[in-house]
Amino acid sequence: MATSPRIADSVGVSQLHVEQVEDLLKLQKAAQKITSILDLDQLIDRIVNDVARSFGFLDAYVYLHDEKRGELVLSHGHGCTDCAVHGIGHSLKIGKEGMVGYVAATGQMRYAPDVRKDPYYIGCDESTLSEVALPLQVDGQLVGVFTASHPELDGFCVEQLRLLQALCSHVAVAVNNARLFQQERRERQKMSEEAHEARAIQQALLPKSSPYVPGFAISGLSVPAGAVGGDWYDFIPLDDGRWGLVLADVSGKGTAAALLMSATRGMLRSLAETHYGPGEVLTRLNRLLVEDFPHGKYVTMIYGVLDPASRILTFSNAGHLLPLLVVEGKKVQCPNTDRGMPLGLGFGSFSEVEVPLPEGSRLVFYSDGITEAENIKQEEYGRQRLEAHVLQPEACPETVLQDVRSFVDGAHLRDDATVIFVKA
Repeated sequence: MATSPRIADSVGVSQLHVEQVEDLLKLQKAAQKITSILDLDQLIDRIVNDVARSFGFLDAYVYLHDEKRGELVLSHGHGCTDCAVHGIGHSLKIGKEGMVGYVAATGQMRYAPDVRKDPYYIGCDESTLSEVALPLQVDGQLVGVFTASHPELDGFCVEQLRLLQALCSHVAVAVNNARLFQQERRERQKMSEEAHEARAIQQALLPKSSPYVPGFAISGLSVPAGAVGGDWYDFIPLDDGRWGLVLADVSGKGTAAALLMSATRGMLRSLAETHYGPGEVLTRLNRLLVEDFPHGKYVTMIYGVLDPASRILTFSNAGHLLPLLVVEGKKVQCPNTDRGMPLGLGFGSFSEVEVPLPEGSRLVFYSDGITEAENIKQEEYGRQRLEAHVLQPEACPETVLQDVRSFVDGAHLRDDATVIFVKA
C-alpha cells in the first residue's frame, strides 16, 4: 500500500525532530561533563562549536556578564565573529541593546522565529532568519547569555528550545566555575609575584658578603620557611675596626614578620652606630619597639660587638638561645647573661657578658628554626645534634643547614632557620 505524500512529509519531519532531540540529549550529557573544564577560553570554545556543529546552527555565541560595566561582552563565537556586531570583545548594554541585552535584563529566554519582525534583534548576517537568546544564570545571578541563529524561518522546534534551556543551566554552572577558577588563579599569581618581590627585597637586606675582620672568619646564612620570614642576621661595621653581630627572630611568620623584621633592623642599625655597648643598645631598642610594635608581637635577639684587637666578643641577650662556644675542639659552656625578655613586650634593661675567642675557637649564633626542625617522625633536630655538628672542623653555616635538611628528610622546615659562625 502506497504512503501518501502528506503522511510521508509528517514522518520525515517527526524523524528529523527525533534526531535533533537525540543530538541535544547527547549534548546535554556532554554539557554535564564540561563542568570539569576550568580553562574559560577552552570551555566556551567547546560549547559554541559543539552546539553549532551538532545542530546546524548558522551562528552560536556566548556573551559574558561584565558586572562593573553593566555590559555583556562577546567571549567566543561560531560563525560571523569578524563583523562589527559579533566581533570578539564587542559589548552590549544590559536592557538596552539587542536580544542579548533584553535577555540579560529580564532573565527570560527570547525566541525570534522571524528576526525581521523582532524589535530587539540587531542585524548582522543576512542569512540569519531565526534566533534564540537564553540567559546563563547561577542561583539567580547573571553569568552571561547564549545565542544561536538559524538560516531558516522558525528554525528551532519546541523540543530544541526546551533542551537548549536545560543545556544552558549546565553551561552557566561550568562558565561560572571556570571564571571563579580563573579569578583565583590570577589572584594566586599576583600573590606569588608579590611574595617573590618581597623575598627579593628581604634578601637584599641581608649581608651581601662576609665581613673582612683580621684574625677572624665570619659567615652567616638564613633560610626562610616561606617566601619571606622573620629571621635575620647582620654584620654592622663600627668604629675602631669593631663589628656588630646580630641574629634575631621576629614572632610569627610570613609577610607580617618580615615587615617587623625590616623595621627592627633599621632601628638597630641606627642605635649600633652610637658608642653604646650591646646591653644599652638593646635597652634603647626595646623601648622603641614597646612603643611601636603591635600588641603581642616581639623579637628575640642576640647582639654582640667583636673587637678583633682584644679578641673579645661582648654580647647581650634578649630572650634568644644561648650561643655555642668551641675552644680547642671541645664544647665549652658559653658565659651566660641574664637571658632577658624578648624585645617589644615590656620595659627593662639588658646585661652584657664578654667571651674571649682564642685562636682556633668558634662561636655560633643560631635560631630555633635550627634546633626545633622536625623530621616526619616529629623528632626535633635538637641542640645536641647541633653541638655535635659544630664540633666538626669543616662545620660552617652551609653544612649546618645541609645537616638539618638531611635530618628532616622530606619534611618541610616549619620555621625560618638562621646561623652565624665566628671562627678565630
